[in-house]
Amino acid sequence: MDRPNRRVSRRSVLMAAGASVVLTAMAQPTEAAMITRRISADPEDAGQRAALAERAIVRRHVRTLWGRPRTRLGLLVWPASLLDLAFVRWCYWWQAHLLDCAVDAACRAHTPEHLDRVVAIARGIRTRNLAGWTNEYYDDMAWLVLALERADRLLGVRFGDAIGDLRSALIAGWNPAAGAVPWRSGDDFYNTPAIGPAGIAMARLGELPRAGQLADFLHTRLRDTDSGLILDGIHEPGGRIDRTVHTYSQGVTIGLETELAMRTGESDHRGRAAALVRATAHRLTDAGVIAAASGNDSGLFMGILARYLAESALALGDTTAANIVHASARAAWAHRAEVDGLPLFGVDWSRAVTPPKDPGTFPPATPANLSRDLSVQLSGWMLLEADYRLTAAGY
Repeated sequence: MDRPNRRVSRRSVLMAAGASVVLTAMAQPTEAAMITRRISADPEDAGQRAALAERAIVRRHVRTLWGRPRTRLGLLVWPASLLDLAFVRWCYWWQAHLLDCAVDAACRAHTPEHLDRVVAIARGIRTRNLAGWTNEYYDDMAWLVLALERADRLLGVRFGDAIGDLRSALIAGWNPAAGAVPWRSGDDFYNTPAIGPAGIAMARLGELPRAGQLADFLHTRLRDTDSGLILDGIHEPGGRIDRTVHTYSQGVTIGLETELAMRTGESDHRGRAAALVRATAHRLTDAGVIAAASGNDSGLFMGILARYLAESALALGDTTAANIVHASARAAWAHRAEVDGLPLFGVDWSRAVTPPKDPGTFPPATPANLSRDLSVQLSGWMLLEADYRLTAAGY
């Protein structure tokens, strides 16, 4: 049998080189950034600080999706490359938290602009996801249904069958043998970042028995008895535990126990929430400030913990939880950098964001480079909205 000619021609080499140059150019940031240490006057009002954090993300990250009217998504990095501007990458669960923060902002300032943004981001998620509202990751879907449920309950903004579709998907993923939902469809890993938000969602959607089972799973299977903290996850069958401790794992567990304490009146859930807040304060804060994360997905971890600490403070009167949020908000704001007078947060709220030496650049492996991530900025925004809610409630 004759074989095709495998020689590489000069033309193919040149074409490949040209394509490489084009792709490299597309992957580079398309705009310069003038980052400075903070220079503007500090607003005293917590709501004003939250509004500035919101404005920073809207200006730097939020864009129309594919030119479609009334759709928005968040660019994963800023400055963005041409590939990012085209939303080749988009990250479902980051967008769910962008939507949740937009709901926070609309609750703080109930204006047509804020409501329109909530609608546009939800429409953007549905459009970019292509195949409906669901995907194969139960943590992703739990985060989105939480944001959509809050938009419905707090703002009266509904999106057809979205909540029902996501609720059905979470219930369909339930494994009776394990008594929980896994991280991903068909996976054997049952982790806190999926079980926690799924449990909160089920509690809010009226599935209290399932929510209670998920809370018990976390408390009995993934709670480290020495530290009192919640571990990352467990493989079933087999029982092999991943003992990594994440800040947001504590946050979603506090959130789940808080929901159940409110909805069932059972003292066990109140006690579990309070104990986990104390353990978090002892082991995952520095001078009361939530421990640092990194970029990429972990950029969201601090803000998620802050959100559910605030929920526990507001619902259960936990002053330790409120104090952590306030201390973290003061630190994040004091250590911010600025771009055109708007805040740029770091991955460590207890340390100042260091601007790059050369204006308009983000050198690799620096705190400023990690601040490019939407996840890191969403954490800062989420924190300041939580701080505002507590302040407005008198905490």
